[in-house]
Amino acid sequence: MSDSTVRIGLVLPDVMGTYGDGGNALVLRQRLRMRGHDAEVIEIGLSDPVPESLDIYTLGGAEDAAQRLATRHLQRYPGLQQAAGRGAPVLAICAAIQVLGHWYETSSGERVDGVGLLDVTTAPQETRSIGEIVTQPVAYGLTQTLTGFENHRGGTTLGPDATGLGRVSRGVGNGVGDGLEGAVQGSVIGTYLHGPVLARNPELADRLLARALGVDSLPPLDLPEVELLRRERLRA
Repeated sequence: MSDSTVRIGLVLPDVMGTYGDGGNALVLRQRLRMRGHDAEVIEIGLSDPVPESLDIYTLGGAEDAAQRLATRHLQRYPGLQQAAGRGAPVLAICAAIQVLGHWYETSSGERVDGVGLLDVTTAPQETRSIGEIVTQPVAYGLTQTLTGFENHRGGTTLGPDATGLGRVSRGVGNGVGDGLEGAVQGSVIGTYLHGPVLARNPELADRLLARALGVDSLPPLDLPEVELLRRERLRA
């Protein structure tokens, strides 16, 4: 990092913010501040080039038209790709997985070239996947059950350079019959989990932050209300 402040990039919240996933950036900022780190959220809109110098990046969900706008913007301003290339952690939620893949098909059958940060392709499923989802992590050093809410129609197929984030124990996940949810490749994590996902899965938040800070792990936070939320969501 270039200075003592951890800079969290909230990428295109004006078009990739349909499902409240911008809350992930706030969770990251708060967990840093509670550990004594200075942290700020940098919002990067459609009128802004994407800087490659931030410490961590988050992208949220969107509908077809917004996806196309986001894709074109990231192709025009490849700061996100450059940041990922140097190892900055990137969290991509729902439609953002599709945008960061090789290509995705819209609901009308149009194929759109993606950014290429994830070795994945996405085509529409026959039915929409909506509801609580629970997965067991298989990547990124995670050990705790992941919980979230999925709301998507995309079926995402992983190529050989990507691995799943978790194996589904309840819900649909990537929706192509392999039992996997999400995609992990290098410093990029994609998941269909809303919630926001980092509010519901603090271990994932801290793994992202540890990578941004260049450390192996972070001291735990005593937040019983977060554990209560996790237990409630798992029961649901």
